[in-house]
Amino acid sequence: MARILGESRRSQLIGTFGVGAMFPAPEQSLMICGIDHWHPDHCPEIAEPRLAKSLGVSLLRSPSAGRSKGGDIPVVRFPRYYFCPECRRLDVWKHFDTTQKSPRCPDDNHVVVPSRFVVACKFGHISDFPYYQWAHSPNQQHVGGKASLSLVTKGETSSLSDIEVRCSCGASRTMDGSFSPKALVGIHWCEGKRPWLPGAADETCKEIPRTLQRGSSSTWFGNLRSAISIPPWSEVHTKIKMSWAWLKGLDDATLSAVFAQSDWIPPGSHWTVEKLVEIVTDIRNGEPLDEEKLRAQEYDAIRSGHPEKDPSDQFVCNRVELPTGSELASFVEEVREVSRLREVTALTSFSRLFPTGESDATAANLSAAPIDWLPAVEVFGEGIFVKLDEGRVTDWTARAFAQRRTGLIRGAAATSFYRPTVSARLLLVHSFAHALMNELSMDAGYPVASLRERIYAADGQAGVLIYTATADSAGSLGGLCAQSEPGRLTDVIRNAMQRALWCTSDPVCIESQGTGIDNLNLAACHACLLVPETSCEHRNTLLDRALLIGVPSDPRAGFFSGLTQM
Repeated sequence: MARILGESRRSQLIGTFGVGAMFPAPEQSLMICGIDHWHPDHCPEIAEPRLAKSLGVSLLRSPSAGRSKGGDIPVVRFPRYYFCPECRRLDVWKHFDTTQKSPRCPDDNHVVVPSRFVVACKFGHISDFPYYQWAHSPNQQHVGGKASLSLVTKGETSSLSDIEVRCSCGASRTMDGSFSPKALVGIHWCEGKRPWLPGAADETCKEIPRTLQRGSSSTWFGNLRSAISIPPWSEVHTKIKMSWAWLKGLDDATLSAVFAQSDWIPPGSHWTVEKLVEIVTDIRNGEPLDEEKLRAQEYDAIRSGHPEKDPSDQFVCNRVELPTGSELASFVEEVREVSRLREVTALTSFSRLFPTGESDATAANLSAAPIDWLPAVEVFGEGIFVKLDEGRVTDWTARAFAQRRTGLIRGAAATSFYRPTVSARLLLVHSFAHALMNELSMDAGYPVASLRERIYAADGQAGVLIYTATADSAGSLGGLCAQSEPGRLTDVIRNAMQRALWCTSDPVCIESQGTGIDNLNLAACHACLLVPETSCEHRNTLLDRALLIGVPSDPRAGFFSGLTQM
């Protein structure tokens, strides 16, 4: 009979301990199984048709919680190797005494613990470190009967050379050098194992695996996709989905008559009969909804606004009027107070060793065979939307200063492992978002780790949504949207730019020609622009403080240089 081995929040099963990740249960290590082993009947559906359509699935489901006395999410034990801290015996866990709650060593009845080391390849395969092969390399043959392994710590230093794998035949080798990229050449090839998919066949793989610490963050990078619910779009789509059985067979003329004579169009919205017919046609034809279209819809919805009509509304967005002639009006075109929002985040795939995109060939699947749903969570919060002046952005991004610094990052992106799309517009909006988040954390009552960004920087867009969206009460205290008041926001943005003028790492920071992951940042470090990685959409890359405030040799070259010199 299944039993409960640990506890986790639903949000952690999407972002931290998702499918294929190792879960640190008390005195043991587990791996979350693929969604084809979950119980979908116990996983509530999350209604967010825009996101589901963009991901090519029928629906999204929240991880089950409290439905089963034997646990909700299935797991497997990984790694398989455990060792005894008392006698240092190293063996597969089933060879220990497993009749008790925690596996124990039969020699001294001491609780055994999971092995520290695993090996993984860039295609997501993962398995135990090859202790036997490592101990007998190079050129040490096993002599005698059945091999017994032990993991011994000399106690002289804290380095890997202090950890030694020993065999009962006398062969031994320290772990020194085991983490180098080519350490396992001629010793061990990737076996294509996918322990998160019990019963699935091993894949053929010719990669040389890399050694990792079991608790290293490099063992799992989740690929997440999120969307902001934007009524009436979400409301209309949900309604169409519920009536799809009879709507799908109607021609355009009949659909127009149905939509015109009923309450399909929410009062006060910008929806028309023609738009509803277009939605039905797109669904009928399987028209794809990619990330760019998803963002464009959100951008339009935020700019259109959505006043509160009912206390149960999940999206409330109101325009904030900026005083004519104010110092902020030269730089900011629009401000929106988003007093209520709902964000849905789905886990699409994952990778190991390096973070990748969901469409990357190395991304590992969440199930052995395609399934028509994906795990997701919904959270609620508030935010501020700021749109920079489009004319000023267009003019500034064409200048030599912006193009020169963008070219440096674009060159680094060409050799990066995930090859991001780089534009001067994106770098400007993203750098502004980080400076704004850091400043808001001092005024709004939220720690910066509770804030997130949503960047809108496609052609014709120059906006950023700074919002809170958490599973607890910290997402709806009201302190963030209160900062959208014109007087307060002017002070926030001015102070953010004044703070950006100087970094404690200057002049090294401001003169940098490449920092961060794959040199995808210029003037950006932990003392000025970087934020917790959970707050950033781009893994703390594509940042340059100089684009905001200029450089010492040209202090007027930054987009906000005029504001800092007022």
